[in-house]
Amino acid sequence: MSKKKNVKQADKNLEGIEQALTRSEQFIEDNQKKLTYVLGGLILVLLVVIGGNRYYLKPLNEEAAADMYYAERFFELDSFNLALNGYGTYPGFLNVMDDYRMSKSAKISKYYAGVCFHQLGDHETAIEYLNKFKTNDLLVGAAKYSTLGDAYVELDQLEKAISAYKNGIEKYENNFSSPIMLKKLGIVYEELGQLDQALETYLTIESTYPNSPEGNEIKKYIGRVESKKLL
Repeated sequence: MSKKKNVKQADKNLEGIEQALTRSEQFIEDNQKKLTYVLGGLILVLLVVIGGNRYYLKPLNEEAAADMYYAERFFELDSFNLALNGYGTYPGFLNVMDDYRMSKSAKISKYYAGVCFHQLGDHETAIEYLNKFKTNDLLVGAAKYSTLGDAYVELDQLEKAISAYKNGIEKYENNFSSPIMLKKLGIVYEELGQLDQALETYLTIESTYPNSPEGNEIKKYIGRVESKKLL
């Protein structure tokens, strides 16, 4: 009896599968034109993306990188005005951003421009450009937030400076930049009279980055805060 029930159940299952397959076949038959159009559209989009990368973005990136070459050289020489605005036929970072908006060079130019404006004393414009810049690179990302914090300090917006330094430390932790930003953070805490936070920050440098340049001199900062706490 049990075997007969199992056979019947198996037959029902097969019947259900056959019906489902039949419905699928019917759907495909009824909507064959639509499915063809959809598939064709997907293929077309894929071809456009591949073609765009190969025939537009690649040469655009190459041309933008070539045009940015002298701006980077001016930047390395601390000629920040020339790096921003260019010289003669040599474009600056602002030109690269305008002329090659979709390029990788235009993207990194936002960071360079932010640093240039900061060095030239226009801290508000520096903040504007730095906030537009996004990256996954640890060192460049950390440098962005370090400069952003410095710009806020120059504007006496110390709470925003704290937020910038902390973001850089948390998002782009590395052995080179993090102790630098931690030291800056500690100094801002001291300026605000937040001595417990300053001491904790300096102790983090001592324990986590003892061999960094900041770690080598951090004891005097720790001693200074401890002395202030006794007053």
